[in-house]
Amino acid sequence: MTRPKLGWSDLAGARVGIWGLGKEGHASLRKLRALGVEPVLVDDNPGTNEGVIATANGGLGALAACDVVIKTPGISPYRPEAEQLRHAGVTLVGGLGLWMNEADLATVVYVTGTKGKSTTSSIIGHLLRGFGYKALVGGNFGAAPYDPDHDNGGYDYWVVEVSSYTATDLAVTPPVTAVTSLHPDHLPWHGGVDQYYADKLSATSQPGADLTVANGDSELLRERASLLGPRIQWVSETDDPGAAWTDCLGLPGRHNRRNALIARAVLEALGQAASDEHLRRQAHDDSELATAAVGFTPLPSRLTPVGTVDGVTFIDDSLSTNVLPTLAALDSFPGRRVALIVGGQDRSIDYTPLAQGVRGRVEPTTVLTLPDSGPRITAAFTATATPGDGGFAGIGDCQDLDEAVARAFAWARPDGVVLLSPAAPSFGHFRDYRDRGDHFAAAMRALSP
Repeated sequence: MTRPKLGWSDLAGARVGIWGLGKEGHASLRKLRALGVEPVLVDDNPGTNEGVIATANGGLGALAACDVVIKTPGISPYRPEAEQLRHAGVTLVGGLGLWMNEADLATVVYVTGTKGKSTTSSIIGHLLRGFGYKALVGGNFGAAPYDPDHDNGGYDYWVVEVSSYTATDLAVTPPVTAVTSLHPDHLPWHGGVDQYYADKLSATSQPGADLTVANGDSELLRERASLLGPRIQWVSETDDPGAAWTDCLGLPGRHNRRNALIARAVLEALGQAASDEHLRRQAHDDSELATAAVGFTPLPSRLTPVGTVDGVTFIDDSLSTNVLPTLAALDSFPGRRVALIVGGQDRSIDYTPLAQGVRGRVEPTTVLTLPDSGPRITAAFTATATPGDGGFAGIGDCQDLDEAVARAFAWARPDGVVLLSPAAPSFGHFRDYRDRGDHFAAAMRALSP
């Protein structure tokens, strides 16, 4: 599968289609109209949107008549329809890839990883702004850098969060990239775990790549060092024990300390790539970093305290949609008894590591599962049962989040933690992770006297 090196400026006068009208699709539409191009609009589920053709009801044929089709990241390039379009001579591209092919690569950093990339991207952007630079944080979350609503040409640096979906659209890599973690995810979209790893890490090794700052605590990443570009700088959570500036970010957990250290290494490398000695000096100075770190706002639904009821603390970590961040969330509460609520959309990932991690916890821990992946999670715990499971207190399936919150609260009293860290997406039961987090908070409030 080739990765075209077209830029946005190459689309003037071409027959262009947009496949998928989500956030990125609408940003692409605004960009094309700014270029004087009126595209064909196609979506799998167009609803009542005027002028949008359903993929299965004439949309694929309309796209096949285009020169170039800009697909939204959620549409897999491995879908049969995508192969049909390529066979018809259509060039499939992504909006971010079009922008990157014309960007000043020395001022861009990619941040990817199964989990931790949003937090790390946000830390990098916050520190850059604290140093006095104008920085845009976008990509997988936040603004699309090519969106005319945001691209005013005045940014010093661009921090681009790259998902495994978006990575397949990228034909170039900036000199500095970061990988925060690696764990199986999005397997149906990629067609298997090995393809997921290859697609995810391809963001670090396209033409232009130089240095990848990577999570040195990940065995999966170390085993795949050959996929991480020409040079690697490994960063571990125990590095630089005197770096007290990380506390100024207000982020709990050892994994977030590592994310902050990755951000620092990225800033130093960015200063080198952009010949910005001022940035290099600031990123190397703990006092400068501490000053810049103040005022950082954590992401919503990422280890967010939502309240205390009768001595029990409720934590919303709904953004954790994979085993890796859920285990990291558990580690953020040493010495506390925790009722863990897990489960959601079933993406066929292996929950054995979750079961092993929970069973290895010393503190009292109980698990409440949610549909649809709940039964598979329970099966993983059953299969990993061993004598002497530390503080593991059992697992129970629940019909919905309200039931799980009530049962978790009853167990966690009088001074424990109820932790919503689902290790699964929210779709099928909630609009998104924020909706799930809001429902969790509402269920907590319903317990109040």
